[in-house]
Amino acid sequence: MNEKLDYIFRRRSIRNYTGEMLRPEHFEHLLQAAMAAPSARCCDPWEFVIIDNRPALDRLAQLLPNGPFLKECGGAILVCGDLKKAYQESLSYLLQDCTAALQNILLAAPALDLGGCWLGIHPREERISAVRELFTLPANIIPVGCCALGFPAAELPPRTRYDLTKIHNNHW
Repeated sequence: MNEKLDYIFRRRSIRNYTGEMLRPEHFEHLLQAAMAAPSARCCDPWEFVIIDNRPALDRLAQLLPNGPFLKECGGAILVCGDLKKAYQESLSYLLQDCTAALQNILLAAPALDLGGCWLGIHPREERISAVRELFTLPANIIPVGCCALGFPAAELPPRTRYDLTKIHNNHW
């Protein structure tokens, strides 16, 4: 692995946390990274909900079946998109822009000695509805995914899943 790309290889899905809460500056740095993501025609349709209290994290853990570790993470960022602001009001562009922002959060976390894990919300209608209700999201705001964040309970080694069988040169 090229060590210049270490920040990418250090991105791992962290599901065990110390329980220590994130500080406001953590969220600020992570959201600066999120908003550095590319966006179709620079529409920047993303909107973010900082989740930094234990009762909200516990409730979200109940709503997202793959996220029981939200109960021990140090905070979370809900990544949403405003359909009215997306390029051509397109759901597809909104999803691409928001997932790029979400990926930037996950890439930035290890640089801040944090871990993170992506929890999908869209396209599961039951999750969209439950999250929309919990965080009182307006109808034009679509919850795309959530990043559980925190101080990892253990450090995972950098890795890649590079697979030559997935690469095709000039044709299939």
